[in-house]
Amino acid sequence: MTSNSDARARLLDLIMELAVVRGKVTLSSGKEADYYVDLRRITLHHEASRLVGQVMLELLDGAGIEFATAGGLTMGADPVGTALMHAAGDAGREIDAFVVRKAQKSYGMGRQVEGPGVEGRDVVVLEDTSTTGGSALTAVEAVRRAGGNVKAVAVIVDRDTGAKERIENETGVPYLFAFGKDELGLDD
Repeated sequence: MTSNSDARARLLDLIMELAVVRGKVTLSSGKEADYYVDLRRITLHHEASRLVGQVMLELLDGAGIEFATAGGLTMGADPVGTALMHAAGDAGREIDAFVVRKAQKSYGMGRQVEGPGVEGRDVVVLEDTSTTGGSALTAVEAVRRAGGNVKAVAVIVDRDTGAKERIENETGVPYLFAFGKDELGLDD
């Protein structure tokens, strides 16, 4: 396992090298930006994925957040939850991951939150990055309906576009991020 400061520094290097794309783009929120942080290039990368898990686990531990399972709205949160679960396992900790569907299934067990149950468990909602907070809010709502106790929302990169304030105001839980757009040298 890489030291925490080494993991964070290397992950930042990889984000800058692989994920920051400059040019006009339309974000999932519908807003336009002069850059895009394509974190799937990180969360699905052979080296960066392991670092994501280590950095996110350290972020949550450093904030004193205790939790038993972590995940969020499919698709951005899926590899983040898996990376965190594996990093915790490497550290001898038992943390599960879960996936929140965009809508509840109308067949089978009819669940919106998939994986080991969240009912009665302390949960962290994850996302790769957030602009408006909409995906994380959808996940928080679904987890709470499924009986989970949401302790925090955590993202890899915060775009500093109001997601933190919106999520904290609407959910009453802390919003944590590993990297701010200032660390990536980004301006809107």
